[in-house]
Amino acid sequence: MLDRTHDILDDQPLSDAAAGFAKERLKSFIDRLENLESEIKDRNNDKRDLYAEAKGEGFDVKALREILKIRKQDADERAEREAIVDLYMQALGMLG
Repeated sequence: MLDRTHDILDDQPLSDAAAGFAKERLKSFIDRLENLESEIKDRNNDKRDLYAEAKGEGFDVKALREILKIRKQDADERAEREAIVDLYMQALGMLG
């Protein structure tokens, strides 16, 4: 990776070739980011449609979201958090 910080800090203009390269790299990054943003938007639309489909078949969307959240968690961390929640619920008289 080229270090252009030195050129900028020294107020030395970039050569035409370096400026052209930087311009092309910048354009490449912007194009790739725009493509990713478009893909993310498409994926989010797909996700919304899938939740709507599940809801249409009688599934509770909030429960599905909670399950996805739980599945992402580390098992030990989840067990510790659940134990603390149970302890608090007992202290509040919320458990039988």
